[in-house]
Amino acid sequence: MKKQLLTAALAAQLITQLYAGGDIEVAEPAETEESKFYIVGKGMAILGDDVTEEESTLSGDSGYGFGVDIGYRLGKGFAVEYDFSYSTNTVTERREGFEPEAYDFDYYTSAIDLIYTYEATESLGLFAKVGYEYEWEHIDALDEKNTDHGAVFGVGIEVAINEEYKFVGEYEHSTIKGPRGDGIFAGLMVNF
Repeated sequence: MKKQLLTAALAAQLITQLYAGGDIEVAEPAETEESKFYIVGKGMAILGDDVTEEESTLSGDSGYGFGVDIGYRLGKGFAVEYDFSYSTNTVTERREGFEPEAYDFDYYTSAIDLIYTYEATESLGLFAKVGYEYEWEHIDALDEKNTDHGAVFGVGIEVAINEEYKFVGEYEHSTIKGPRGDGIFAGLMVNF
C-alpha cells in the first residue's frame, strides 16, 4: 500500500511540475504540400474497335501496351499533363468476296491534357481529364503508316500509398476512329 501511495504522490508531483509553467502548446503536425511535378508509369489494355471503311471492315482485337504521363499541378485540383503511350493489337480486315486477313498494328499516341482531381479523402482522389491527342498507326506487314488526331476524355482514381507514391487507375476514350479502341490504364505515380 505504501508503494502505491508513493507512486501516486510522485505522479502528482510530476504532473504539477509539467503544468506549472502555464499553458502547454502542442505542436500541430506540419502539413505537407504535394509537389508540383509528377510522373506516371503505366501498363495498359486496349479494347479494340470495329471500323467500317469504303470496301472493308477492320476489327481490332484487345491488345496491350505501356505509357508515361508527365504532369505539373497548377493548383486548386487542376493539372496539365503530357502523355505518351505505345500499344499493339491484331486487326482483321474483312472484304466481301475475300478471305479475312489479320495484321499486327502498332499505335504511338501523344496527348496534352487538362486534369481536375477531386480529393475525396486524404488518400483517395477522383479525376477527369480532357485533351488533344495525336496518333501514329503502323501496320508492319503492309509497311503502311497512318496518322490521325482528335479529342481524348478520361476518368480515374488516385490512391495514395505514401507522400511520394500513388496508385493510378484510368479509363480513356478517344474520338479517333480506329481499330485501337478505348484504353484502360494502371500504374504508379511518383511525386518529385
